[in-house]
Amino acid sequence: MAGHSKWANIRHRKGAQDKKRGKIFTKIAKEITIAAGLGGDDPSANPRLRLALTKARSANMPKDNIARAVKKGTGEGNTATYTEKVYEGYGPAGVAVIVECLTDNVNRTVSEVRHAFGKFGGNLGTEGSVSWMFQKKGILVYDRKNIPSIDTFFEKTLESGAEDIEEGDGLVEVSCDWQKFSDIKDAIESQGIEPELAEVQQVPENYNRLNKEQTESLNKIIDWLEDLDDVQTVSHNGEVYSEES
Repeated sequence: MAGHSKWANIRHRKGAQDKKRGKIFTKIAKEITIAAGLGGDDPSANPRLRLALTKARSANMPKDNIARAVKKGTGEGNTATYTEKVYEGYGPAGVAVIVECLTDNVNRTVSEVRHAFGKFGGNLGTEGSVSWMFQKKGILVYDRKNIPSIDTFFEKTLESGAEDIEEGDGLVEVSCDWQKFSDIKDAIESQGIEPELAEVQQVPENYNRLNKEQTESLNKIIDWLEDLDDVQTVSHNGEVYSEES
């Protein structure tokens, strides 16, 4: 039956990531480089690098790619200066959108991001215009079929420091403080359970329900933005329409 659900959002996000795995490697490498440059190459002393390495392993990024990115950040490889920029705007039906970027050319990036919003009926907002609606969280999603005992999973996962666990539509979502993301992911993997989706993202406090046409327009903006080399993550508060919900 057609309708809305947060699980439709999750399934769409996972499907989009699976299609763009090559680009994801490039984006993660950039994050590893800036993390190593800011805090050194020891993950135990550099939480940001540890998080980036967790992303790399989740995406099955080759070890050689990871090593090159770390060396680039610490000055052993060809160096590049990246600037972190966050852009905020509105999509169809007033959906709030946050675009997190790492760029070596801010003018190019803001031009590309503004073009993406304008091309599909959205508009780029000012700093702080929508970020107040979101909170940075670690999100881990699991296939319910891969969890032998849901009671044990709940107990051990909450003990490891997770803030919340939700179950629905054959999926189990774990949310946590983003700084504990790597520790909690490791704790769950020690149970022999691998995530379907694992990322740090901006999670909205409330969702804006969309119809089929608005969902299609939002997906076009998101896909266009995520194809940009400088864009690391795109978050929004649209509750997408699904024919299967």
